[in-house]
Amino acid sequence: MTFTRTYEVVDEAVAAGYFPPRHPVTITAIEELATGVVRMAFKDPYIAEHARPAQFVNLFTDDEMMLMPRPFGVSEVVGDEVSVIFAVVGKGTANLAARHVGDSVDVLGPLGMRPFQIKNKAHYVLVAGGLGVPPLICAAQKLHDAGESKVTAVFGYRDEKFADEIVAPYVDSLLSIDNEHGNVVTLLDQLEADNNLHAEGMDTVLLTCGPLPMMKAVAAWAAKRGLACQLSMEQRMGCGYGTCVLCTIDTVDGRLKVCSDGPVFSREQLGWGE
Repeated sequence: MTFTRTYEVVDEAVAAGYFPPRHPVTITAIEELATGVVRMAFKDPYIAEHARPAQFVNLFTDDEMMLMPRPFGVSEVVGDEVSVIFAVVGKGTANLAARHVGDSVDVLGPLGMRPFQIKNKAHYVLVAGGLGVPPLICAAQKLHDAGESKVTAVFGYRDEKFADEIVAPYVDSLLSIDNEHGNVVTLLDQLEADNNLHAEGMDTVLLTCGPLPMMKAVAAWAAKRGLACQLSMEQRMGCGYGTCVLCTIDTVDGRLKVCSDGPVFSREQLGWGE
């Protein structure tokens, strides 16, 4: 099997991999959505215009001892404002979470040459777990703006449902669950049992992002039913644009880089659920 790259290209500059160099932007909003989960918004007209669902941006701390940026998926775009959602898990994310409105933060992006493919009219089922939620919010927003497809969100959380209110305006229906009551496969089974998996005259396509075991389970669930499934992979990164070769993953075509060959791959390309 040969992996053919089919990028959703905005213009020739994007096709050539162009994006502005690292530059400062102004933080316009920062809030804690749940314990240890932060939403940050900043103003950047270029990223706002060009970012596609599953693409990400690198944010840099102001600590000179922390050389590597932190990659975060674009969550929403409103006008010239771009938002990201991240968990505070270490010194770098704690540094970013301590910023205030009006502060400056350095950004690089949008990164990721292969976003979710959502141009075709379909019933898109957006399956996310934990901090895999932000790219699916972006996908929901873009699909809502296009106005042609049916969109169902299926979100799983550890405990607090921090993104339900954010995604709700962009979807036709929303199912969410926490670890105490099950997981996203529980919700997919419910969706199927209620005869809400398919929409008349539309193919059903699953888009997913989240913990690796969750995505493998979603891919297997989709494969069993013969459904298309696009997976946004998350790996540790250094540069974010293909130079450091830190974010490689195994595919049926060998090892590929999540940043420059992805971050989105099909279940067939990953060999999951086949």
